[in-house]
Amino acid sequence: MADNELLQSTAVDANNDYNASEIQVLEGLEAVRKRPGMYIGSTSTSGLHHLVYEIVDNSIDEALAGYCTDITVQINPDNTITVVDNGRGIPVDIQAQTGRPALEVVFTVLHAGGKFGGGGYKVSGGLHGVGASVVNALSEWLTVQVHKDGKIHEMKFSRGHITQEMTIVGTTDHTGTTVTFKPDPEMFEDTVYSYDILHTRMREEAFLNAGLRIRTIDLREGQEQSDEMCYEGGIREFVTFLNKSKDALHSGVIYMSGTKGDSYAEVALQYNDGYQENILSFANNVHTPEGGMHETGFKAALTRVLNAYGLKVGLIKEGDKVSGEDCREGLTAVISVKLTDAQFEGQTKAKLGNASMRTLVDAIVSDKLMQFLDENPVVARTILDKAMMANRAREAARKARESIRRKSALGGAAMPDKLRDCNENNPELTEIYIVEGDSAGGSATQGRDSRFQAILPLWGKMLNVEKVRADKIYGNDKLQPVIVALGAGLGEDFDVNKLRYHKVIIMADADVDGSHIRTLLLTFFFRYMRPLIENGYVYAAVPPLFKLVRGKTTRLAFSEEERDKYSAELRGDNPNAKVDISRFKGLGEMDAHELWETTMDPEKRTLRRITLEDAILADETFTVLMGEKVEPRKEFIEKNAQYAVNLDF
Repeated sequence: MADNELLQSTAVDANNDYNASEIQVLEGLEAVRKRPGMYIGSTSTSGLHHLVYEIVDNSIDEALAGYCTDITVQINPDNTITVVDNGRGIPVDIQAQTGRPALEVVFTVLHAGGKFGGGGYKVSGGLHGVGASVVNALSEWLTVQVHKDGKIHEMKFSRGHITQEMTIVGTTDHTGTTVTFKPDPEMFEDTVYSYDILHTRMREEAFLNAGLRIRTIDLREGQEQSDEMCYEGGIREFVTFLNKSKDALHSGVIYMSGTKGDSYAEVALQYNDGYQENILSFANNVHTPEGGMHETGFKAALTRVLNAYGLKVGLIKEGDKVSGEDCREGLTAVISVKLTDAQFEGQTKAKLGNASMRTLVDAIVSDKLMQFLDENPVVARTILDKAMMANRAREAARKARESIRRKSALGGAAMPDKLRDCNENNPELTEIYIVEGDSAGGSATQGRDSRFQAILPLWGKMLNVEKVRADKIYGNDKLQPVIVALGAGLGEDFDVNKLRYHKVIIMADADVDGSHIRTLLLTFFFRYMRPLIENGYVYAAVPPLFKLVRGKTTRLAFSEEERDKYSAELRGDNPNAKVDISRFKGLGEMDAHELWETTMDPEKRTLRRITLEDAILADETFTVLMGEKVEPRKEFIEKNAQYAVNLDF
């Protein structure tokens, strides 16, 4: 479908000037500050960044409707956020239900917006219309300026309450909305924004909206940087970007799209010589990490088409069909659907529920992929060969698993020699420390509470899981101890209910080697034991960096900023007071008492729960650093060289 046809299918009526009649009020704003997690997922770093996404989603909706071409997301010097778009501007006339300006309603009433069937938007990512009001409720202050009808209209708020009624503060020669807000420290565990997290999300939005220009800017002192993104090729360029550190099996990205009524779906895919599948799906530009109907339709059609083509040309014999997993080995794909009545699961929109999208995506892939394979037999043969090799490797892996099961049943799969297990048998009460190196393992074993803490030291160079199939993981002498100790299996056999510990804690030094161990383990868990991470069982121990002592008072600092803060506190009113500051060395150089006091005592330690986002980032980093391509690795090292000085301790 041509770009102008998509625009017509998603845009509102050209005569619709988007006014207060499109804003419908459904309920009030009372619950947001009491239960913020219901609206933004959490009050951690992910929730903090979600605030930005909610405001940007409104600008993206304007782009989907055909009225916005430029969006800027800026981190200001004081760590506040400004989002600017050149859309039509939020309506400022009086909203009939409330008798108040529509701008006020949008920012103070939950479930108020132009997304509930009034004709304001046919396609919208901001499904529930809560975005602006939730951000307002969770901000210490928020200012919005609307450029519309030649005037600049301004309103100000604090924690959801109006502090300045809508006021005309100037004239303008363009349209658009500017929102600036400061996240409320009363609501969030941390209020410092990450440029990389915001930039990654905005790049994703630029890929999904071909031709939309998005700028990210960081104005904080010492962190100044900016990027501008605009991808005319849309999700085709997205797939190329995702595969940039891999070797593609065929040149060019396979692209398919189609419509049915107001719904539109597009799919882009390319195979690489790796062994992992990487499918990203989106509905109305919202990432659906748990998939849903659009992914289901894609996977079913892909498997059916590849098998049908293989049978037709004699590459596959009847009865020897390849599985869906085989068909997706080494696949990178982006699925993007746009529809009028998106049904997501929860406000964080992790999964799409519209059955019509399964039907539409299935039909598009069934028709157009078969046509592509017929017209490109060499590429088709390459893809099928890959799937059939995956099928054979899967059979080898099955035999390896069966061998391990038989050993286990006969008592042959004993616990690893280096595992120092705990006495408690209830997994809900136990934890295992996976420790880098024998020396740290020794200290950890001596310092632990053996009632509930198990220790497993890792040693030597670990397997590069980037370059092997699952069948090679079984029996590997470096990863096998981890698999056996956890007791829950591997890959498709992984059963989280059999897990022997409900806290799996990675304890590694805060240096380059330690980072490598953490990255490798996270990648391994992400690819072969994902439910571990999804259920929140994986943690990283965070050892302190500094110990500060003045008299009988001791403080532990986990960063240079904390060191300086505690040093000032210990000095109090006496700037000349002596504070002894020592830097902790590696874990292996701490004695058992120090390790317990600083890193293992549940009453005092700091643990960081690993999220799926952490694991995905580790997986991407690992692919770059351990893959075959030199250029991406060189680019990564050059970009991150500035951080190396902070890793040498």
